[in-house]
Amino acid sequence: MRRAFHTIVVALAFSLCTVFQIQAEIRDPEEHFFHQSFGDLQEEAEIAREEGQTSILVMFELNDCPWCERMKEMILNQSKVQDYYRKNFRILVMNVEGDNLIVDFNGEEILEKDFALKHNRIRATPVFLFLDLEGSRIARYTGAAKNVEEFMLLGEYVTDGHYESTNFIRFKRARLKSNSN
Repeated sequence: MRRAFHTIVVALAFSLCTVFQIQAEIRDPEEHFFHQSFGDLQEEAEIAREEGQTSILVMFELNDCPWCERMKEMILNQSKVQDYYRKNFRILVMNVEGDNLIVDFNGEEILEKDFALKHNRIRATPVFLFLDLEGSRIARYTGAAKNVEEFMLLGEYVTDGHYESTNFIRFKRARLKSNSN
């Protein structure tokens, strides 16, 4: 009887530790994933250079977009994702219907919605657009990632320069195949 009680206490303690550990890894993406921005992409590129980052990630979203919310609630709130992406990218968020003025990479003022549609042909959300520090497109991912692992692979795909030799689907397939062997 005493042994059964001890086993239950240990199992309960382990369960509580696991719950607290999982909760400790979840953080607000608005504070811990996205960088605060004044909407000047030239300035953002300069900050990225100073911080040793080689690219800018723009998440294009839409108010009430369920897939955008899913990304924020299931993936972008994970500390592992936040730490990796903030280390490697300057991360901004833009609304595809936004009327805020931004300054593009050429120093021209433009509305967020025009930057999204006219400059980057964003028609669905979410879109994760990776740009080099001169504003040229490196990679683009449309839709919500399946899970944290897939989104981490996307970051690795860009960070390690795999976009120069293959597309993300082939990279992901090869990586998953090599991990299963």
